[in-house]
Amino acid sequence: MWGGRPDRNMVSTEKGIPRTWDIKAKTNIKWAAELGSQSYGNPVVADGKIFVGTNNELLRNPKLGGDRGVVMCFRESDGEFLWQMTHSKLESGRVNDWPEQGVCSSPAVAGKIAYYVSSRAEVIALDAEGFHDGENDGPYKDETETSETDGDIVWKLDMYEELGVFPHNMAATSPLIIGDILFVNTSNGVDESHINIPFPDAPSFLAINRHTGEILWEDGSPGDKILHGQWSSPAYAEILGVPQVIFAGGDGWLRSFEPKTGKLIWQFDCNPKESEWKQGRGDRNNIIATPVIYDDKVFISVGQDPEHGEGVGHLWAIDGTKKGDVTKTGLVWHHDFRRTISTVAIDDGVLYAANFSGFFHALDVETGTKLWEHDMFAAVWGSPYVVDGKVMLGDEDGDLTVMKAGRAKEVLSEINFGNTIYSTPVVANGVLYIMTRSHLYAIAGK
Repeated sequence: MWGGRPDRNMVSTEKGIPRTWDIKAKTNIKWAAELGSQSYGNPVVADGKIFVGTNNELLRNPKLGGDRGVVMCFRESDGEFLWQMTHSKLESGRVNDWPEQGVCSSPAVAGKIAYYVSSRAEVIALDAEGFHDGENDGPYKDETETSETDGDIVWKLDMYEELGVFPHNMAATSPLIIGDILFVNTSNGVDESHINIPFPDAPSFLAINRHTGEILWEDGSPGDKILHGQWSSPAYAEILGVPQVIFAGGDGWLRSFEPKTGKLIWQFDCNPKESEWKQGRGDRNNIIATPVIYDDKVFISVGQDPEHGEGVGHLWAIDGTKKGDVTKTGLVWHHDFRRTISTVAIDDGVLYAANFSGFFHALDVETGTKLWEHDMFAAVWGSPYVVDGKVMLGDEDGDLTVMKAGRAKEVLSEINFGNTIYSTPVVANGVLYIMTRSHLYAIAGK
């Protein structure tokens, strides 16, 4: 799943991952696969397959033309394309389903099922084999395309039609799987006026039976306080033995729930009380990043839609052991930060965080003290990833920067991929995966 594990802390224990490579000379390049022209999610590796969200610009099936959201499935060993699932755009247009953006959700895979949220705000359960196995699995039998390169829907929940959810621009959450439960943020938001919330009573957070698609509980706490949209993804951990699923709301509050019942455990306002929302110009922010849980604390940073540009932001460390409104009582530390849509990574006492302004920070995880700062000289959309003594981060210029992990700043390499990197590095089974807007690269070697 996105983040690799339920606490969403992107740290890998794998070794032998290269710190440099050459795309043109194919040095340390295992394979490369072509995607669409806009790819914002992250590759997810499971059971010999790789699942990626993108758009329909590549047009792998001429019968399924036009602007669509697409999930592609590749073979892990050699990058061979296996099958795809496509979704036509919502007729309501860019207010709900932005043109050319494709599927921005990163799938979560359990057993033989891949779960994701489509660009149409549908929660989809796909057979991981697609129709590649020649079988139409699950209760859903209404697929119109059933060739061996097409996706096979097991069940789907249409949040737009069935729950009154009004996604602003895009439904982008990456699902979380805990046991038999699938958790998603619905992406409910404002309309084209950026002021009115068409359906404030629609749910913002859902718990779903992952086998059947049945809703187990829902919560609409942000209500009519949604600032813009809701694009974050939930996280999970047991804190002092208490299971918690943590959602970031469109009102700028972080909330923790009992996973099985939906009962609120605690909530934290991630904006200073004096901050103001001014349609992208103010200093009150959304939460687009994913919360990370580490050592009974929750770490989250705030920001806004990248189209709003740079601005004042915040990075918070929150005590996850408290109950109720913990805005004052649960604060561990606060770090002045620029707006960000990136998720932090924590390893060996160091927290790594990047902001949209392009500054990469390393902080002491206990105190929030800044250890070092690195200027990427380009906007950052993805998140830091720690592996094999290195921390990696991509940027809008297409550079992948590799730093030495630790309390002292050391740049090991910087390699340009020739296209924007909106995603986060992923390592699985000794291979590093870097996804640009248009290609997925598998990197392995010395």
